[in-house]
Amino acid sequence: MPSTDATGIHDQTNLLPKRELLIVFGALSFGLLVTFIDQNSIAIALPTIGRKLGCASTVEWAGTSSMIANAAFQVLYGRFSDIFGRKVIIVGSLVLLAIGDLLCGFAQTGPQLYAFRGIAGMANGGIMALSMMIVSDVVTLEERGKYQGILGSCVGLGNVIGPFIAAEFTQHASWRYTFYLLCPLALVAAVVLFFKLPPQNMPNEHWRVTIAKIDWAGIILASGGTVLLLIPVSGIGSQFPSDSPLVISMLTLGGVFLIAFIFNEWKVAKLPMIPLRLFQSPPLAAMLIQNFLIGIVWYPILYFLPVYFQSARQLSLIKSAALLLPIVIGLSTSSTLSGLYISRMNRYGEIIWFGFFMWTFMAGLNLLFGRETQVVEIVFILFLEGLGVGCVFQPILVAAQAHSTKSDRAVVISARNFIRALGGAVGLAITSAIFSNSLHAHLPSHLPQAVQDAVHRSTFATPDLTKLDNATRDHVLDAYASASKTVSIFFVSGIGGCLALMVFIKDRGLQRQEEKEDVEGQPEEAELNPTACGREERLDDKITKA
Repeated sequence: MPSTDATGIHDQTNLLPKRELLIVFGALSFGLLVTFIDQNSIAIALPTIGRKLGCASTVEWAGTSSMIANAAFQVLYGRFSDIFGRKVIIVGSLVLLAIGDLLCGFAQTGPQLYAFRGIAGMANGGIMALSMMIVSDVVTLEERGKYQGILGSCVGLGNVIGPFIAAEFTQHASWRYTFYLLCPLALVAAVVLFFKLPPQNMPNEHWRVTIAKIDWAGIILASGGTVLLLIPVSGIGSQFPSDSPLVISMLTLGGVFLIAFIFNEWKVAKLPMIPLRLFQSPPLAAMLIQNFLIGIVWYPILYFLPVYFQSARQLSLIKSAALLLPIVIGLSTSSTLSGLYISRMNRYGEIIWFGFFMWTFMAGLNLLFGRETQVVEIVFILFLEGLGVGCVFQPILVAAQAHSTKSDRAVVISARNFIRALGGAVGLAITSAIFSNSLHAHLPSHLPQAVQDAVHRSTFATPDLTKLDNATRDHVLDAYASASKTVSIFFVSGIGGCLALMVFIKDRGLQRQEEKEDVEGQPEEAELNPTACGREERLDDKITKA
């Protein structure tokens, strides 16, 4: 029988033979691919969606609501999967994503779309977290870099496929068809995992015992506090006045909730969702902070590069999507290669150092992007930037697991994903405010009222400039280019912070003693088919009872 650690957590390690592993891993990769297509397809269609649904002034909430829901519920998945099993959580998340996308396709108003994107965001968080956790269960730490590197390439592939799919449907049919396509794809991944992912043989406990393990206070405080903080942060300046009673009260209450959540995890919860002992290790604490900064930078990059291409450069949806290819190809390539390197060399330090250095340097070169920058220069810089991103996106998770115990495997992934998603939501809010304020500061004062009103309604879509003289038109486009550069300065500072935190991280290698003992302790037949022993034990029990 699988072991249970001192905290009552069931060990769900189940090292699979190669044939079963490839099927399960293929389904996990496909589900993760669908998740990132869903998450990143909507950005390029935001201006069109705003016009079609009559919500141009608030359409950015289609992205923000998904990120807020992702962050608010991300913290639950680690402990929920520990209590109920990984399989039921990931299959449920994929089904929830299918439902959310189907509802998005049927949305008739802006608020409806934002609510349904929130449902999809909840599901996305579960799929991201459980994909990493299940890989950690079915392969050893030494092999994990290779497989998580491939998962990282699926993240990059989804980031580029999503905008292309959305651009094609938006231009030639309807933006709704993107969501109609994703719904059955998510169900396919759910069905394969339902039948092919081996059950974890969770302990046969009374339902009251299982329910008692759930940190209900932590769920309410973490989710409530995250939502209460991120809603006003996301809308300050554009939707809510910064000094409004609503903003002040929500920020205050959200802060109180999160402080109470920290106290609850520290002193009250029997099975905390984010054990504070994770932050007692300087390397692990540094890596969790790095993940927050990665979220602050990476998710806004995928939103604001298309804005720069479509506004300052006046490019079409398809060309804007095509110019995202270099950064995603670089990410996918380096993610796969860095995973192979880590698994072969049992080292990760130099990969992460290189990744943050390359990302920081190339993010600085993004400041060169203007209205006249050659496309070849943009492609070259974004490709090298993608190489840097791929060297940190998944390797830093492998490093975090190397600095944690096996019983903390799920909560480390959950905490990492929660912190990164929280950073993404905060980053989108901050960069939206920076972009909007910079744009309005650089716009000419003599613009026609109709153009000024169009800019105020939506900073994500360039207003109709055909009736302006050439000088004024150039001035407006320069304002969009200047706003994009201002956002790039923020990106450089965020990734520069990640690079500085590397001084706290030491490479411990990937030779975890407890996993080595697990593998060495298995009989030869179990190594060929680790699930065979369990089946034989259950058969012996039935014969004995008969």
